Amino acid sequence: MSAGVLVVDVGTSSVRSSLVTTDGTVSETRQRQVLPSTPAAGIVEVDAAALADAALDTAREVLAAVGPVDAVGVTNQRATTVLWDEPTGRAVGPGIGWQDLRTVLDCLTLQADGIRLAPNASATKLRWLVEHADADLRAARSLRFGTVDSWIVRALSDGELHVTDATNAGVTGLVTDQASSWDARVVEALGLDASLLPRIVDSCGVVGEATALSGAPRIAAIVGDQQASLAGQGCVAPGQAKLTFGTGGMLDLVLAARPTFGRQGASGCFPIVARQRAGVATWGLEAVLLTAGTCVEWLRDELGLIDVAADTDALAASVADSAGVRFVPALLGVGTPDWDFGARGGFFGLTRGAGRAHLVRAVLEGIAQRGRDLVEAAEHDGDVVLPALRVDGGMTANASFVQFLADATGRPVEVAPVLEATTRGAGLLAHLGIGNLDDEAALAATWRPSRTVEPRIGEDARETAREEWLRAKGQALRTIPGLSGVSF
Repeated sequence: MSAGVLVVDVGTSSVRSSLVTTDGTVSETRQRQVLPSTPAAGIVEVDAAALADAALDTAREVLAAVGPVDAVGVTNQRATTVLWDEPTGRAVGPGIGWQDLRTVLDCLTLQADGIRLAPNASATKLRWLVEHADADLRAARSLRFGTVDSWIVRALSDGELHVTDATNAGVTGLVTDQASSWDARVVEALGLDASLLPRIVDSCGVVGEATALSGAPRIAAIVGDQQASLAGQGCVAPGQAKLTFGTGGMLDLVLAARPTFGRQGASGCFPIVARQRAGVATWGLEAVLLTAGTCVEWLRDELGLIDVAADTDALAASVADSAGVRFVPALLGVGTPDWDFGARGGFFGLTRGAGRAHLVRAVLEGIAQRGRDLVEAAEHDGDVVLPALRVDGGMTANASFVQFLADATGRPVEVAPVLEATTRGAGLLAHLGIGNLDDEAALAATWRPSRTVEPRIGEDARETAREEWLRAKGQALRTIPGLSGVSF
């Protein structure tokens, strides 16, 4: 009897493989650190060969421990871009990380031609890689492009599969509005050859075999990390949403149909494919918080106010309030709903009485207020009401932060049973893809939060705190007017 399904989860800083059972239990995790490099400001590169090696090594270690599995699922950081030579299977140039900003000017230039691409999307990164590739390889038309899912699936299938799923294709900047096919107009405008592009497949369903692994298990799920987290937190029906608080933050909401807006809603949310099964896409939207855990790292690494991130929990709880200090987490600008790249973070309301604990508490409260920004934006652009919040990510291990989030939003917060729900979600989708789960309702039924945190302050106190924080945010916006005027 099989032990479950194997999931390969490729994050921004590590690769891990785990076993996931039909009830969503995650175990037998093997992990390798594969850090991106930053050779210059705004440049983020990844070692594609190291990612593939780590994926195969960790997957084989799990299989050695548990024996045969029913299937394999893959989940990954989205929009990170890899170019390779198909005959040799070797990456051409560096993998370009999703955070990389080397093509910002390209994105602005393309706007003059009516093509709006964000620098974090894959499109202009791919063009950069192709332009810097060997001329003979370009002439031979042997180059192939993929986001990380494509690259890992290629490794798992011994080079037989060149595919990507709809959730990953949807954030490349290269697909049509329905995310079902590549956009010939954009591909042509970028001077790209269609032979570069992978086949777009379902997120859930068998696409081939992982012949590089013992027993050649079926590859039955491919899904971007945020959409995997949606499934991992049982969010499959319209109106269900989750928030992930890691280095940044993402709120993803499932909808009944594609949003009526094109690239961006009035409150700054983006349409996404939540998953695709049997050729049918389930749509959603996404709201973005640019800096969350990054702010805690800043307290530790640059300010020296804490020794380890976990210290923030007890410090924040050691004081009754933030002594009137408000913090705006805008170290890289502000995402949804404002999308102001010229905003800058800061403490407001400092007095001589504000100490280390007050500053730490203000940072956690500020991130929670940005969480409320995302909730309100998603409710507006999605025309829904979210009665409760499901959360995962590293920051949700911080009890003080989770309480501040419940207080800021006035809603109960359900904390995921695993710190990061991506692996769980990809595993459940793989089970669904091979029939181990009957349908999406069976997947949703596996959801059990590890704990639920209720708001502990009243409406008046909540709205007073909100008003004070919004005043601080207003001061942080448009700090650098030239950047504030930039949009993608």
